[in-house]
Amino acid sequence: MKFSQSMIAFVAAAGFATASPVVVKRQAPAITDAVILNYALTLEHLEDKFYREGLANYTAAQFAAAGFDATFYANLQEVSADERTHVSFLTTALNAANATAVAECTYDFPSTDPASFVALASVLEGVGVSAYLGAAADIMSKAYLTAAGSILTVEARHSAYIRAALGESPFPSPFDVPLDFDEVYTLAAPFIVACPSTNPALPVKAFPTLSLDPSTAMPVTSNDTITLLTPGYVLQPSNGVSQLYGAFITVTGPIFVDATPVSGGFSLQVPVGVNGQSYVVLTGCNDTVTDDTVVAGPAIVEVTNPM
Repeated sequence: MKFSQSMIAFVAAAGFATASPVVVKRQAPAITDAVILNYALTLEHLEDKFYREGLANYTAAQFAAAGFDATFYANLQEVSADERTHVSFLTTALNAANATAVAECTYDFPSTDPASFVALASVLEGVGVSAYLGAAADIMSKAYLTAAGSILTVEARHSAYIRAALGESPFPSPFDVPLDFDEVYTLAAPFIVACPSTNPALPVKAFPTLSLDPSTAMPVTSNDTITLLTPGYVLQPSNGVSQLYGAFITVTGPIFVDATPVSGGFSLQVPVGVNGQSYVVLTGCNDTVTDDTVVAGPAIVEVTNPM
């Protein structure tokens, strides 16, 4: 599934220039536990609103007509209740720590019917799992780490259940994929229209958009050649960098493949070693992936290899 058509590129990273405005690199402030909790709360607000809005927009009968029975509909209501509870829990934890909790923003979700709603739910749950997993290493408080872990396991259950309902493997890989703060924000930002001015600022930025060509034949498997689009901007070599790479993020480290310029983006080969909801960024080097080396992405690619 294509993640979003509304992403807008506005950042240029080291080593490549874009046709869009360049944001000067800033020194990131320290990542505290309060910042991490507000980062998690930002995502939980998004998921909470997504489910409340979807369940208000589509009836059980409409879900049934789309192939999702009453049991599935009831379980979606439970998922929605879980997200609402996560919002309440994180807000309470921040208030107890005398920190200002971020409030709900205004969002724009592209689902137009129950089928597209469930497909997007699967993507958001997968991103949520990767967000908590990626943030875990930065949490200093053991109590907060345990709480975040308990939310992570529930998000993983949500993800597996919805994937199964879509006919996808509920657990396509022995390891989930960790994403860092900016990678997650890049995927979440397109849905956020505006936030209250009283919300504390988070030290995150969005990278330029990267998306799988919607004409890609499905399913995508390892060794397939795919095209990743860079809508609204063009990456051009600069600062002595001539080769761009696709880096598929995995828990054991990125898997690099050459990225070849094509009209509207880059083509690359899906490597062996990734499966399920996978994430790929474009980078100007092939030995590490950091916020300083990423030039675009992540793009979400659902990889379906035979078990």
